[in-house]
Amino acid sequence: MARPARNPLIPTRDGVSPSCVALPVGPWATVLDFLTERLPTVSREDWAQRIAQGLVLDEHGRAVPGDHPYRHGQRLYYYRNRPQEPDLPVQARVVFEDAHLLVADKPHFMPVTPSGPYVQQSLLVQLKRLSGCEDLSPIHRIDRETAGLVLLSKRPQDRNAYQALFRDKTIHKVYQAVAAYRPDMPWPLVHTSRMAEDSQHFFKMREVPGEPNSETRIRLLHHEGHQALYQLEPVTGKRHQLRVHMNALGLHIEGDQFYPQVLRGPDETEDFKRPLQLLAQAVAFTDPLTGEHRCFESRLQLSMRAHQQNT
Repeated sequence: MARPARNPLIPTRDGVSPSCVALPVGPWATVLDFLTERLPTVSREDWAQRIAQGLVLDEHGRAVPGDHPYRHGQRLYYYRNRPQEPDLPVQARVVFEDAHLLVADKPHFMPVTPSGPYVQQSLLVQLKRLSGCEDLSPIHRIDRETAGLVLLSKRPQDRNAYQALFRDKTIHKVYQAVAAYRPDMPWPLVHTSRMAEDSQHFFKMREVPGEPNSETRIRLLHHEGHQALYQLEPVTGKRHQLRVHMNALGLHIEGDQFYPQVLRGPDETEDFKRPLQLLAQAVAFTDPLTGEHRCFESRLQLSMRAHQQNT
C-alpha cells in the first residue's frame, strides 16, 4: 500500500523520505481510524502521536489534524519513525562519490533501506544525511547480514542506466566468504540450481528441482586449518543465492543464522559478535554515463580467526 512519494511539496525529513498511501472507498470516519486499521504495525496511540507531531501530511504538504475526516481519493504522506530504535555498533563509510554515483561500504547487520527496527541507522538514511542528497537511491541491494559495497544513484534520471548493469549482467561482482575447508572439492567450480522461496520460512530460499535460475562461480583462495576463504562470483542475483549455494555444497558460511537451519529469526535479538562472514568485496563495470572503467574494492575484511575462537 505504501510507496515512496514523488510529490515535490513533501520534503525529506532527517534523511527519511515520506511514504505515500492512497485513501480507498471505505467506512472510516477519520484518517486516524483508517491508518489504525490499514497500517496496524503502528498502534493507534503511535499514529495519534505522529499526527500530533505533524508527521502525517496531505498532498499539499499540510499537517493533518487528529480529527481530520476521512475522504476517499486523497493521498496521505507519513514518515517512518522508530522512537526506540536500537543502536548499531557500526557506521557506513563512503568509498567513492561523484555527481552521479555514490559507493558505500555497508557494515554487517545494517539494512540498505529502512526496515524492521532500523530507520535512522539504515544505510540509505545515513547516506542521505551525510551527502545531503535527497534523491539518493540504491541501484541494487545486499542482505542486511552481508557487509560490503553498495552502489547508489544520486539523480533519478540516472537510475535506469545504472540498474541496467545488473539486469543485463554487465557488472562484475566479487564476494568473499569464510566457510569450512574441503580438500576433496575440485576447485574452481560452478554451481547452478533452481531456487525458490522456502514454503516453511518466508525469509529463506531453497533449491528445488527444475531448470536452473541461479549460477555462482566459486574458487578457493586459501585455508587455515579447518577453515577457508572463498571467492564467489554470482552470475545471477537471486535472494540469498550465495548462502544457499555454499550450503548446498556442504560449506555453510560462518555466522549464517538461516542456513542450514534457523538459529535466530529475523525479528530476534542480534548477536553482534557473530556476523555473517560474507563480504561484497569488489565490483567492476563501465560507467554508462561517463564511459569510464570503474573498479571499487571494499575496505572491510572478513575474519577466520574470530570464528575459530567462538566455535
